[in-house]
Amino acid sequence: MKLKYVLSAMAVLVFMMLAGCQGETEKTSGTKSKEGGTATIQFWHSLGGKNGEFMDQLIQRFNDSQDEVKVVGTFQGTYDETSTKLQQSISASTGPDVTMLERSYVQQFAESEVLEDMTPYLKESGLKKGDFTKGLMGHSTFNDKLVSLPLNRSTPILHVNKTILDEKGLKVPTTWDELNEVANALVVKEGDKVTRYGLTMPYDTWYPIAMISQSKGMYFNKDKTSIGFAKNDVGVKVFQYLKDMQKTGALYYPPAQDSGNIVNQMFAAGKVPLMFQSTGVIGDINQNTDFEYVTAFLPKNKIHATPTGGGNVAMLAGSENKEAAWKFIDFMMEDPKGLQQFIVETGYLPFTEKMVDSKEIQDLWAKEPNKKTAYDQLKYAVDNNKSVVWPETMHEFFSAIEAIMYDDEEIEPTLDQFKGEVERILSES
Repeated sequence: MKLKYVLSAMAVLVFMMLAGCQGETEKTSGTKSKEGGTATIQFWHSLGGKNGEFMDQLIQRFNDSQDEVKVVGTFQGTYDETSTKLQQSISASTGPDVTMLERSYVQQFAESEVLEDMTPYLKESGLKKGDFTKGLMGHSTFNDKLVSLPLNRSTPILHVNKTILDEKGLKVPTTWDELNEVANALVVKEGDKVTRYGLTMPYDTWYPIAMISQSKGMYFNKDKTSIGFAKNDVGVKVFQYLKDMQKTGALYYPPAQDSGNIVNQMFAAGKVPLMFQSTGVIGDINQNTDFEYVTAFLPKNKIHATPTGGGNVAMLAGSENKEAAWKFIDFMMEDPKGLQQFIVETGYLPFTEKMVDSKEIQDLWAKEPNKKTAYDQLKYAVDNNKSVVWPETMHEFFSAIEAIMYDDEEIEPTLDQFKGEVERILSES
């Protein structure tokens, strides 16, 4: 099995930091447990906070619905941490039966032949690949095998404090030019100190990739030999746009650590009226704000484009309870009390036609149109960073982002260096 790409140098460091937790993790793993004829399976996931509570409730609904399978769900940390722990557990033969994987990690594990081909199970259940939303299936197959299915899928969208925009007589921006104008108009300063910013976004590769795609660039070029945003200086223009806004206070770029929670809290507190963030935070925002809150498509540059994100669910090839594992996965996919209810609660994307057409989802969208925005935006979904070496290049991209956004390094030389690293990685793959 080819595992050399599953752990990057960064992931190794993460694992070392998590080593103190490994003993507890191993206690919850394994696939042989049975209780009075009931198969007990382990499910690892990356959902904490309120979304983690909703996942716990989903698991409880499944366990209460029948007495043949008991699922033990375990939160394993962030997507990166879950991936690192999963690789280590597979090497130690202590892996779970079912796991959540951030969709961009699926290709690595699939190449390593540690994910079960779920095609036969899908056929038996009566589901078809065509039942799933095309824009969310880009990372579900590998070498014609069905190695994962959507779980908590999302796109980045624009979150708007409409109350503040209305007070300033501003409209929700739909283009980069409008975004720059509106974000700058929202800035409030006391002397040299900015007390209200215009726009924010978490520290993540997601948002630069969205902006690169909106500028008709690609993360990887078509031949997968280099990056696809060097031509016509697309990358330079994207980061120059961000840096120009950062210098005026129009953009607040948060610290890397806990950036998602930081920007969510600032948005909820009215300290920044515009936010690029996942659709998956809508539920939390609804509970923590008292202003008029709306969502919108990401403002376009040359075109509309959005990457997708979030997690997929996969069955481990090493599971000794595959039928039980599939019973749980099938419940999530098909039962209205499975992921459909979870999606209603969280704001993540429905991913089958049946879900979209269900009364529950339609009623939800009628009541909370904010949760429909990301689904409507899927028609502009792009998937141009799919590769077994994506996570390795991702860490190089993070280094470039840090150099530009935090250290004020010159943009063009930084991206040239990043380009060289990506070409090296791709040539060695």
